[in-house]
Amino acid sequence: MRSTKKKPVPDFQSEDQERAFWAEHDSTEFVDWTSATRRNFPNLKPSLRTISIRLPVSMIEDLKVLANQRDVPYQSLLKVFLAERLDKERRRA
Repeated sequence: MRSTKKKPVPDFQSEDQERAFWAEHDSTEFVDWTSATRRNFPNLKPSLRTISIRLPVSMIEDLKVLANQRDVPYQSLLKVFLAERLDKERRRA
């Protein structure tokens, strides 16, 4: 396999600027992914954003009952349910 010189990754002033750049550019022009190694970041915490969502009271009560049975906070259980469904929908698409 022939090695080709990659373009240097630009310096970014903000995460938004970097996000916009990568949305428009192919990373293979900048990074040799064949030499990449898998890394584990056990202490990395995902970025969180608080949202407000209106749910029927009965749905919240059902969620609290299920969460209590599993000995977890109901908001954590809701995140698990949402993550499972998102994963299912991504695999289906």
